[in-house]
Amino acid sequence: MTTVLVTGANGRIGTELVPDLVARGVTVRAMVRRATGRSGEVVADLDDPASLAAALAGVDAVFLNSPSSERAAEQQIRCADLAVAAGVRRLVVLSQLGARADSPVRFLRWHAEVEAHLAASPLEVTVLRPNLFVQAVADAAHGGVLGAPIGDARVSVIDVRDIAAVAAVVLTGDGHAGATYTLTGPAAVSHAELAAALGVEFADLDPDTFRGLLDGVLPAWQADGLVEDYAHYRRGEAGQVDPAVPTLLGRPALGLDVLARTALTR
Repeated sequence: MTTVLVTGANGRIGTELVPDLVARGVTVRAMVRRATGRSGEVVADLDDPASLAAALAGVDAVFLNSPSSERAAEQQIRCADLAVAAGVRRLVVLSQLGARADSPVRFLRWHAEVEAHLAASPLEVTVLRPNLFVQAVADAAHGGVLGAPIGDARVSVIDVRDIAAVAAVVLTGDGHAGATYTLTGPAAVSHAELAAALGVEFADLDPDTFRGLLDGVLPAWQADGLVEDYAHYRRGEAGQVDPAVPTLLGRPALGLDVLARTALTR
């Protein structure tokens, strides 16, 4: 039986991925930093090589997704190298649409650094490059308003449940080694359309106002990175629709109708 280590197991994607893998008959090690008492948990930290090595022992495959951090690239590279030392065969890494070394967006540069390192790894690597998470947009709506510095630019936002479903497919199936999959929703939509699906209003903010709203909410590096992200979206660089999700899952990608139904039950 295949054993898969899921990093970030109690995060947005991990909570969807773990039960999907279990349903496929996979033995899951759900990596968390603090124990919650759930079955299959292993306590480890991306900054603690000893705990990582213990979590990786006897594992066949790894889903690598780290919490937002200024040291995300360093942490992911360390985990990948320890996976090689542990004899892991397959690694699926969560990157981001548009990752490239010369990007003006720091997050995209960091993802590109990890991808470049993994390209030289003996692991069977599959890169997942999702677009903006639709749930992250939904979470950003406060007081009946979704505010963002994006204008009418369209983004092919993706549901995290589709990301998890794709990860389960590539972690347990064959033929994905060396592949990079761009994961998008079924259509490119504006934030005004997203707001309408959520039942809130959209406010197009200027970048300085948007940045000011993040003071005291996010660390400065993360807030600045989010402004860079939204400049990337506003330039129209995230509007492509890719067929990878329906091709890999054998069904259409989840759209705004599903988002609206989910939002009503949150």
